[in-house]
Amino acid sequence: MEISPLLIGLLIAAGIAVVLVLWVISSYNGLIVSRQKYQNGFAQIDVQLKRRHDLIPNLLECVKGYMSHERETLEAVIRARNTALTANQSASRDPGNPQAMKDLGQAEGQLSGALSRLLMVAEAYPDLKANQNMMQFQGELTETENRISLARQTFNNQITGYNTQREMFPTVVVAGMLGFQAASLLEIGVAEREAPKVSFGK
Repeated sequence: MEISPLLIGLLIAAGIAVVLVLWVISSYNGLIVSRQKYQNGFAQIDVQLKRRHDLIPNLLECVKGYMSHERETLEAVIRARNTALTANQSASRDPGNPQAMKDLGQAEGQLSGALSRLLMVAEAYPDLKANQNMMQFQGELTETENRISLARQTFNNQITGYNTQREMFPTVVVAGMLGFQAASLLEIGVAEREAPKVSFGK
């Protein structure tokens, strides 16, 4: 029995359609997995940022009895913390969003700067430097800063992986059709990226 050219053409077209559908599904699933990875990566940053933000009220409570004349310094930390809290909430809703990442990076950089200034001023108060609670808070703050740095590095690697996958052909076609936008790294100001290094030993 001879197969008609029309039937052959239909079979070829159907085969091409199946291949295209499978390719779209594969590309879509790959993008979803990559996006979930960086979203989960940001969740780890979020945990550490919340820990950092929660430490600050206790730190301020500890120092304010000694630093009653340093009201401006204390208020600067409070303002920076509040700004960072708001920025973190926005970033948590849409990790990778360029504006949210920029705002969060700036807010956390300002908070690091305010904390560094606070700890530098605290050096002028010998009784505060020797306070056990203060030494504990400083240790926890440094540990938290280090955890944030590691989590941010992982997150940025995941963002880079997602963006690279998104930009590769032919996945870039699917990304454009289905609304997968480029994601942004979380960068914190270079001058204020390192954890405050202040010794509260005698």
